[in-house]
Amino acid sequence: MSLVFLEKKGGIATVSLNRPDKRNAMSFALLRELIAVARRIQQDKSIRVVILTGAGSAFSAGIDLKDLNNPKNSLMAAWELLKPGQSLFQKAFLIWQDLPVPVIAALHGYCFGAGMQLALAADVRVSTPDCQLSIMESRWGLVPDMGLTQTLRGLVPLDVAKELTLTGRVFSGSEGQRLGLVTHLDAEPLVKAQQLAAELLNRSPDALLAGKRVLHAMNHQPKRALRLEKLWQLKLILGQNSKLARQRDKDQSVEFKPRQYR
Repeated sequence: MSLVFLEKKGGIATVSLNRPDKRNAMSFALLRELIAVARRIQQDKSIRVVILTGAGSAFSAGIDLKDLNNPKNSLMAAWELLKPGQSLFQKAFLIWQDLPVPVIAALHGYCFGAGMQLALAADVRVSTPDCQLSIMESRWGLVPDMGLTQTLRGLVPLDVAKELTLTGRVFSGSEGQRLGLVTHLDAEPLVKAQQLAAELLNRSPDALLAGKRVLHAMNHQPKRALRLEKLWQLKLILGQNSKLARQRDKDQSVEFKPRQYR
């Protein structure tokens, strides 16, 4: 059985964590499948938007501690932390931030620890008001190490990031929105995510990519951001979909070409 299920429909890819009996706790095998599915999406230009969700009663209750404590996996985890470059844990989450398409996370039930770090890697988060969220690693004597320094940056002030990370406290989706971690509240987050995804299908796939790249640079590479604005604008003007976007604004039957850039 696949631990990460990918469904494509009309340009929208829905990626579901598929361990409902474990509240989608993330095993090492699931992390590897997350990377494999994201790589498939990177290569598939027919995919225009991604929705991340969890099967069953939760988005994800976090890392599978039983799996992590397996002696064989403990040794592998130590190697992942020692080797140069991104670890398996960082790659499985940051790859979603790097995708050339918008990523929307639909959150319900529990969104703890590793689940929270995956949600933060999305571009937009839709949550039920009563979803339980937590950057929980401090409870287990650990530090968040799945790219949190990249995905949390800019979403909340530093003191709020420290408070949430150091206490590991649980907070609701409603509080998450007030803090700036949740974009939209909805009783049916997957339905809301699908509505947002459908809205994004009306935009040029290259413009969506460019906007994502430029805004990411604004937060992470501010010295390059102005230069990237110019570079991406030039690429869009020279590309096919910019002209089609202007035509589509008057005639909704006009179809975009597949994404031209990466």
